[in-house]
Amino acid sequence: MRIYQSTISILTAFTIATVTVLPGYALPLSPGDRVRVLTPMDDELPSDSRFRLSGLYEVNVDGTLQIPFLEPQPAVGLEVSDVQKKLAEALVNKGFFRPESLELSVNVVSWAPVQVTVAGETFRPGRVLINAITEKRQMQEGQTPLATDVVTGSYSPDRYLSAAIRGAGGLKPTADLQRIRLLRGKQEKTFDLSGVLTGKAVPDVPLIAGDQVIVPTLTYSQNELVRPSQLTPTDITVFLSNQTAPNTPNASKGGQVVTFAYGTRFSQAVIAAGCAGGTQRTNARRRAVLVQTDRLTGKTTVVERPIERLLKQSDNDAENPFLMPQDGVVCYDSTVTNLASIFRLITDIASPFFLIHRLFRDE
Repeated sequence: MRIYQSTISILTAFTIATVTVLPGYALPLSPGDRVRVLTPMDDELPSDSRFRLSGLYEVNVDGTLQIPFLEPQPAVGLEVSDVQKKLAEALVNKGFFRPESLELSVNVVSWAPVQVTVAGETFRPGRVLINAITEKRQMQEGQTPLATDVVTGSYSPDRYLSAAIRGAGGLKPTADLQRIRLLRGKQEKTFDLSGVLTGKAVPDVPLIAGDQVIVPTLTYSQNELVRPSQLTPTDITVFLSNQTAPNTPNASKGGQVVTFAYGTRFSQAVIAAGCAGGTQRTNARRRAVLVQTDRLTGKTTVVERPIERLLKQSDNDAENPFLMPQDGVVCYDSTVTNLASIFRLITDIASPFFLIHRLFRDE
């Protein structure tokens, strides 16, 4: 709680979110944020008085608060404590209250969803809506028809930098985690978020509407980024095609879109698709193909490996790469199985002719 003492006595009930932030980057207000204004002076007014200051107020699209009998009060980009101070000064200047008697409290009731943009090394760069309203969040904030009390507070876990990066698909393995840039108007700050993966203290910075996040690119891939975390995907979708014979218990996954944990490797997808195992004499020489397509250019990269070598002899990323979102894995039969299939096909085609020839010969 911060208390301001000047010619005006102001009771403050605002608490900064419990995260480590740099000066000037505490969570300011954005359009759609709701605050509760309270003053005990309302209780002393006649019941038919038109001037009631206490109530819920929402920040307008133009960034102001509409307070009765006052000019629109600036709010966007300001912390709640600053809004409270400016509102108190405006009320005194208008003659509604005497400085020595004014008691005023401004508290956050709910943080609105905000639009930010994320560019650079994420899987889905672009504009991102963070802090979206869900049914669970409405229950937590008391925004339901059955709610009798509204909980006030300033903590909004989804209005932070990490939420924006997750909303953009998460970091790619080539992201420069130590130099994440945040642009807010004419200000720019750089943040090191590597602590999210190492366990060290990290400043998860609160965002406001219009912020721009830029994730720089490195020239090399980082394996430590290829795992679920607050800044990377938790799971990915992969296309599997397994039409090999004989059928296996997992063969139903062939030709389907399957979800894997982020950090799964090529060999693990081959096993999950049912491409490995079975009769060694016929199945040992099966092949698997990893198909990766560049989202922007459409260029396709193919990695083909004998399955036995992939499972038993892989010892680096080139031999057994990580799966990325929208990759495809295809399994092919061994040469022995292919020859057997061709022989069966020829036999099936030739058999009727032999039967007909035998019938005519017997006659």
